[in-house]
Amino acid sequence: MYHLLKGLHEHLTRKEEFSVIIIGLDGAGKSTFLEKIKTLYNDVPGLSPDKITPTVGQNTGTIVLPSTILQFWDLGGQRGIRNIWHKYYGDCHAVVYVIDAEDRERLSEGWEVFDGVLANPQILGVPLLLVANKQDSPTSLSVDEIRHDYEDWYQRKMESARRTRYGEPDSGHDTAMRRERIASLDVMGISAIEGTGVRAAVDWLFIRVQNSRRDIKVSTGSS
Repeated sequence: MYHLLKGLHEHLTRKEEFSVIIIGLDGAGKSTFLEKIKTLYNDVPGLSPDKITPTVGQNTGTIVLPSTILQFWDLGGQRGIRNIWHKYYGDCHAVVYVIDAEDRERLSEGWEVFDGVLANPQILGVPLLLVANKQDSPTSLSVDEIRHDYEDWYQRKMESARRTRYGEPDSGHDTAMRRERIASLDVMGISAIEGTGVRAAVDWLFIRVQNSRRDIKVSTGSS
């Protein structure tokens, strides 16, 4: 009887664990985003913005939701650190790419890096959320403007590539898949400092990871 009751308890209290990586250029607000998530969902608040320093390597955080545990990995965005991102792609269940909607001078760099993320085959089929941060600033681009800016950047890139590869065969399948992914891309506006839109982003992740095809971990307990 004990083992039967124990098994029933474990079944009722089991929680699936999902890994979410947060990436983007340095200064985009990735760590501030994660620390705000900790503050909103955990008993122990995350660091305040004035205590956050640039991430060298990784910063982690965990939140517990109904039937689900989300493990976040905030990866450093400096140029020399981006080459480790791919090591996390194979095990993650969702990707959040944070763009600084206020820093227009680095948008092209941000799109170049984002495009490289989209091109990685390990990301195919993994939920990907583009977050336009710093919406609290009056000079930030809106969600629609961010989406249009990326689409315009991508069109210019494709036109330049066609001119460069004139006369060479085009990989129509890869291009079609990329366009399909761009067309279905979800973009959300947030203010990591104020917390605006952060809960909506976590809700998006909570729903999408349930359908992730990646292997999941299961934890049991009363928490």
